[in-house]
Amino acid sequence: MSETLWFMQNHKGGARACAEFVRRGAVALLPISVESLSRAVDLMEKYRNVPMDFADATLVTLGEDLGLDRVFTLDHRGFGVYRLHGRRPFHIIP
Repeated sequence: MSETLWFMQNHKGGARACAEFVRRGAVALLPISVESLSRAVDLMEKYRNVPMDFADATLVTLGEDLGLDRVFTLDHRGFGVYRLHGRRPFHIIP
């Protein structure tokens, strides 16, 4: 959510539209567990040369936690390198 709002900050009404999208239930915001937080930090260290930021790391941990391998992102460079559980690649959309 924070990364989406960052991208939309220069578009008039963009942040409000994103927040409304979530409020209407179009997507769900999930809390990060303590274990996933630790995993995210480990991933940021592992992929520091890519680099991986916290938003990317939380998406990888969420994919691992939920068994999901599809990600909607414009970051093909990063998500083309990141692996779920260190092995399985993401299916990137679009």
